[in-house]
Amino acid sequence: MLDAVRFLRPYLGRHRQQLLLGLGALVLNALFGATLPLMIRRGIDSITAGEPWSATALIAGGLLLLALGKGLFQYWKRLIIIGVSRDLEYDLRNDILAHLVLVNRNFYAQFPTGDIMARSTNDLNAVRMMAGPGLMYWSETMLTFFLAFCVMVTVDPVLTLAALAPAPVISILVVYYGQRIHARFEEIQRVFSTISGRVQESVAGMRLLRAYGQGEAERVRFEELNQDYIRRNLDLVRTTGVFEPLLHALSGITFLVVLWVGGLRVLDGKISLGSFVMFQTYVGMLIWPMIAMGWVINLMQRGTASLSRIREMLNVPPTIAAPADPTPVPLPLAGGIVFADVRLEYAAGPALSGVSFTVAAGETVAVVGPTGSGKTSLTQMVPRLLDPTAGAVWVDGVDVRDYDPELLRRQISIVPQETFLFSMSLRDNIALGSPQADDAAIERAVEIAGLTADVAGFPEGLVTVIGERGITLSGGQRQRTAIARAILRDPRILILDDALSSVDTVTEAEILERLGTVMKGRTTLLISHRVSTMRYADRIVVLKKGEIAEIGTSEELLARHGYYASLVRKQQLEEEIDSL
Repeated sequence: MLDAVRFLRPYLGRHRQQLLLGLGALVLNALFGATLPLMIRRGIDSITAGEPWSATALIAGGLLLLALGKGLFQYWKRLIIIGVSRDLEYDLRNDILAHLVLVNRNFYAQFPTGDIMARSTNDLNAVRMMAGPGLMYWSETMLTFFLAFCVMVTVDPVLTLAALAPAPVISILVVYYGQRIHARFEEIQRVFSTISGRVQESVAGMRLLRAYGQGEAERVRFEELNQDYIRRNLDLVRTTGVFEPLLHALSGITFLVVLWVGGLRVLDGKISLGSFVMFQTYVGMLIWPMIAMGWVINLMQRGTASLSRIREMLNVPPTIAAPADPTPVPLPLAGGIVFADVRLEYAAGPALSGVSFTVAAGETVAVVGPTGSGKTSLTQMVPRLLDPTAGAVWVDGVDVRDYDPELLRRQISIVPQETFLFSMSLRDNIALGSPQADDAAIERAVEIAGLTADVAGFPEGLVTVIGERGITLSGGQRQRTAIARAILRDPRILILDDALSSVDTVTEAEILERLGTVMKGRTTLLISHRVSTMRYADRIVVLKKGEIAEIGTSEELLARHGYYASLVRKQQLEEEIDSL
């Protein structure tokens, strides 16, 4: 609990003023509530003493004002404190997304998408309930108990001791069941994350499941997970189902003890009838906190369990962050790139081993090689989506690690192997990196990418909503949309990672012809397996097993009869066979 408070302190500190107002309303609400039984005692003693009805009427008016004041401050207490918990939820959710933007891809291997979604929604809601209703009712319970105890022990210590006799048992129950609730809720959230991940994967891969006839098998697997989730929830319900009735029973025993001991003391003349009624009223005031304490403990244990899951995610440090004193990024970049003895290792083994070459500003360099040779990893180091394990990547004479990565990436465009499109209009997807772009610029990018004819056939043109991940588009249309998006940014460095693999050779030739004017004067890195793409490169770098096997112009590499020459002969043979 203390760890949770320490973690949430900065978030609560942002709303210090509202929190203080809410706590002030809570204190006044408790004070007004604690004063009500005193006023009741005064009224009853006034009646039994035969005081004038005017005195009793005055006391009744005081009771009414106290009740109104208590209701008013209870309203403000709830409005302000629960409002702060919503603000805390808002801040935490923003911080989670900001963290997700900074972490590297190894993070997403550790935390699948469904798990991240569960922590960002279900767990975050549990933290909000702990920080709002949980802390509010816990504070109110403790304050009400303290105020009632102070008054009760002043009036009659013996009756107070009798009324509080069940308190040690309640404390033991709270500790014992609180630990059990915490452990069970952690397990429930873990299973919920697994279910969320399964649903996300099933929806994303639904067409594949259908194609392989695995719909029923997937349903059975999901049913097993769902049954496990229900079983663990029922286990938690059984735990809370025992805990809360026990608190009810102990509260009833407290009433009986006060009624018995207090009645005897009234008959013995040791306390007045008004004091006896006051004790019963205080016990009634404490019954709800005692009962609510079970609910509050449940909220607090759920909240701390969920907060530990959120902290686990947030505590993974981003491996790629801006340096404390970044070197200013030149505006615009010239685009010269140097790979200096670049080495990269993944958990599965080395991906790059001592790669060194230079790309002059404005030069187009193709990177080719067998699958798994490290081509994509190499190019991802330029915008610093990856950092080398050893060596360095320099852009315009500066190690990219000395730049602010966000500012550097604004002058670099990438068309990745796997195109990702959002469920919004085609125009919005193209303008993703350039939201200020006008229609003329977007249409020009569309034309260069070879999408003009396709857009004309869409029901609403550029404003057609393309569905989740661009599901309504073909693979080639998705790739060309990504190319248009990259062109629109007018980058100084353009990286095309097998960007035309989903289009036919005729369309590829047309796009490359138009791209030639775009690539002129800007640095371009081309990754491709097609020889037709490589002819647009000034030089070609051949990677094999993470090392440079060949480097030079197309003519130079053909003369060496190495991997590149073999690739050219193979593709020429395929073209001849296709033409038959």
